[in-house]
Amino acid sequence: MASTKRPHPASSQTAAQIIEAAMTAMTNAASPALFDVTIVCTTDDYQAAYWMDRLSHGICKGDNSSTYPLVLAVSEDWSSPSGAGNGLGTLYAFQKACRVAQEKHNVDLAAELKAGKVSAALYHTAGKGTRLAPLPASENNNKPGVKLPVCHTLADGTSEPITVLEAVVRQTGIYAASRAGRLSVFWGDQIFVPTAPFAYAPTHHVDIMCTLEEEPPTEKVWVAKGLDKYGVIAVSGNGDAAQVEKVDHPTAMRMLKNLGDISSVGPSLGSFSVSAKILEALCEEFKADLDAKDGKLDTDPHFWMPLTLPEDEYISLMSQKGVEADESRAHHVRMTKMKDAFLAANSDLGLFGAVDVGSNACWWDYGQLKLYIANNLKLSEDGSDADLLRRFFAVTSRTMNSEVSGVTVDPSACVFTSKATSGLVGAHAAVAAVEAEELQIGENAIVVNCAAKKIVAGKGAVLYNLVSEAEEGITAEDGDVIVSVTDTEGASILLKSKTDICGGKAWKQVLDGNAVSFEEVHKQNRDSDVSAIEKKRKELYTKASSSFGL
Repeated sequence: MASTKRPHPASSQTAAQIIEAAMTAMTNAASPALFDVTIVCTTDDYQAAYWMDRLSHGICKGDNSSTYPLVLAVSEDWSSPSGAGNGLGTLYAFQKACRVAQEKHNVDLAAELKAGKVSAALYHTAGKGTRLAPLPASENNNKPGVKLPVCHTLADGTSEPITVLEAVVRQTGIYAASRAGRLSVFWGDQIFVPTAPFAYAPTHHVDIMCTLEEEPPTEKVWVAKGLDKYGVIAVSGNGDAAQVEKVDHPTAMRMLKNLGDISSVGPSLGSFSVSAKILEALCEEFKADLDAKDGKLDTDPHFWMPLTLPEDEYISLMSQKGVEADESRAHHVRMTKMKDAFLAANSDLGLFGAVDVGSNACWWDYGQLKLYIANNLKLSEDGSDADLLRRFFAVTSRTMNSEVSGVTVDPSACVFTSKATSGLVGAHAAVAAVEAEELQIGENAIVVNCAAKKIVAGKGAVLYNLVSEAEEGITAEDGDVIVSVTDTEGASILLKSKTDICGGKAWKQVLDGNAVSFEEVHKQNRDSDVSAIEKKRKELYTKASSSFGL
């Protein structure tokens, strides 16, 4: 059946109206927008247990009158250390989540999804987080557990820093109402506020999120927007879409000729949703790989592009990635055979479409240290983007739930769930879950979950998960990044960096002030019991705070 094109946002709602609707849905504490089933794909079983407990008793907590919302966390125990890729990884995590749902809750998730009774979302969180180093090390490789310098209220009434994943789950829930009978797949370190409608009726078995440009896809627009640097989604006049990756305008138009009249293009965000039918078909197609836990396939080059591009163009594109023509041809033939059989039996929807989030969507990425710093400092900035960020995190005052009457706090600084009796907090600093007798926090510094008699943070410094009972307390110079890495016995080491150092580039180096590299700490952190360590860390925090009378 031919798919019908969704109206352009301007024909029904203005961007301002869409933003307001999205923010209202995201911040509705009484009736939060959530998927019926939240699946978290983690690095190991300890992390899976951590997220199952934290989300079930936190932002995904229900009223006990229904099975849903349901949290299912699983680990990617693949045969290769390099992982399954986000293609096979998605299929494997879903199948594993189905087994957990059956064993723990007597729920046949696949059947419920196929019947259109539930919506499900899967969050990919596995990975080293090299570009965010050293913060993930302080969470013992639990990358999605990295805390932001803003707090939220837990079910027991206490307040503590919200994690990156919790923020992502809260934000992406606005798509749940439109996706019954579908599995949505998101990455665990980005949040955004769309300026295009988020409530929609799916018209394709696969739809992928993108930021479609409002201008026609001319060569001038292609160059001006830098589309040759991205994976790009192109949408035809009838709503069907295809994907190309990092090609110039003439090459893209040649590759997309089978799509027909192209009405709009834009960078892919990677996040997507699939119908239960095509999810089942993909699981069946790759059954041998999944059973053997073998191979590595990603969605863009191994699923979406061979499904939407002609064979010769797919081979050409993959050759740029160093893939031999025979290998690409065989894979394209395989995917085409699957596609033809699937569409012959499932013509109710188109195959591949797009979900526009709007070219002017507000976007906050926490996947790199420099972006973690920049986007957290927005909490203390002025402007519409900062206003939306504060509203998303329910920030109604620059100082909240804190006892800092003896501290001189700059009007632009943010202080949440903290206690101190003297000192100062400089301009545009962000402080959360911090307890000290004296604070000396420089401008643009970020201090999260730290307790010491005295805390000194230089300009732009980042202090994270630090606890000290020493008389001299904690001191960081301008631009320092200092975190603590704690084990199950409560023993801790400091790990240091600088705000201008990319952890990915310095991953194997031993930086000044460290005894080992980020890579070595990552190896030492493998299979850490993150729940036990978090409990121990809280005990150490309370002990330190009590030692100086707070």
